[in-house]
Amino acid sequence: MLVLALDTSTAACTVALVELGAPASAAVGSGPERVLAERSAWDARRHGELLAPMMSAVLTEAGVRPPDVAAVVVGVGPGPFTSLRVGMVTGSAFAAALGIPAHGVCSLDGIGLGTAGPVGVVTDARRREVFWARYQDGTRQGEPAVGAPAAVAADLLAAGVRRVVGPGVALYPEAFASFEPVTPLVGESGQPGQPGHAGPAGESICPAPPLLVRVAAAAILDGRAPGPLVPLYLRRPDAAEPRPPKSVTAATEAGAVAPAAAGATAG
Repeated sequence: MLVLALDTSTAACTVALVELGAPASAAVGSGPERVLAERSAWDARRHGELLAPMMSAVLTEAGVRPPDVAAVVVGVGPGPFTSLRVGMVTGSAFAAALGIPAHGVCSLDGIGLGTAGPVGVVTDARRREVFWARYQDGTRQGEPAVGAPAAVAADLLAAGVRRVVGPGVALYPEAFASFEPVTPLVGESGQPGQPGHAGPAGESICPAPPLLVRVAAAAILDGRAPGPLVPLYLRRPDAAEPRPPKSVTAATEAGAVAPAAAGATAG
C-alpha cells in the first residue's frame, strides 16, 4: 500500500512516498514503512511554491502514478497559520481528487516518535513562543501546547524531562541550556540517526514524513475512515482582523455640528 506523506508545519517543507506492507510494530525505532522516495526543502516563505513540485518529484522518482497512491498523511501542526494551511490544503485536495483518505497527524509526532525515554519536542511558534509536547519512549503524553520558552522549560523539568529536541531548542538556547542532548533512534528515511529530519548546515530537526505515516499506519492498514483534517493552530493567526471602517457620514456630521454649536454659543 502506497502512502504519500507531507508536512509544512516548520520552516521545512517535507514529502515522502512510503510503502506500508506489515502491521505496525510496537517497538520504538521500528515500523512497517519503507520509504520509496523523499524530498525536503528549508524555506518557510516558499512552501506554497515548493510543495506541489516536490510531490510530483517523489512520485516520478518511485515510478508511481497518482492513482497508485492509496492514502495521504498530512502533518496538521501545531505550526504557523500560513505554512500549515499550505500542506493541509494541498494534501486534502490531492486526496479528494483521487477519492482516497487523508489522515491528519500531529506534526510533533514526526520528531517525537523517533526518541527514547522522556523527551520534550520543541518547535518555533513565532512571537517568541514555542510549540511543544512531552514524549515517553516515542509516545506523546497529552496534547501539544504553546508557551514562552522559559515556561516550557520549567514545565518539562517539573515533569522529569531532561532532554529536548526540535528547532525551538536552537532558537532559544538560553531557555534550554540545562537540558541534555537527545539520543537519536530514527532519522532520514526511518533509518538510525537523528529523530525527525536534520536539515542542511545551520538548520534544525523537522518532522519526518515516514514517522507521520507510522503514527497513522494502523488506521490506514485497517481501512479506518479518518475524521476531517483539523489544524492545530493553538492560537489565533499572526495577522490581525481588520477593524470596521469608520463612518465617513457620521464623521462629517460631527464636524459640521461642532462649528454650528460654536456659532450658536457666540450669538
